[in-house]
Amino acid sequence: MDKQTLVVEVVYALADKQKLLSLSVPRGTTVREVALRSGMDAFFPGLDLAAAPLGIFGKAVSKPDERVIEEGERVEIYRPLIADPKEVRKQRAAKAAQAKQADENTEA
Repeated sequence: MDKQTLVVEVVYALADKQKLLSLSVPRGTTVREVALRSGMDAFFPGLDLAAAPLGIFGKAVSKPDERVIEEGERVEIYRPLIADPKEVRKQRAAKAAQAKQADENTEA
């Protein structure tokens, strides 16, 4: 590879299907541009690369349209959350508290 291009990876996964691509991109390419150049939306219809949340090696990138990619990095395309994790934890805690109270009532 010449010094004007970088080799990076792009990955996207569903529960039943995953895809990892290796790309050569010009230096100065942003994280968002890498995702768009990957063509990952051809493998996953409905995937909106222009709006999808992105990360690098498991860390979300807050400004993917500004963050410039570096040699060897892996761009991860994230799926939108189905449920808010905080809300799910609250519901789980409330259910556990109800179960504990029911157990205490049956022992009394």
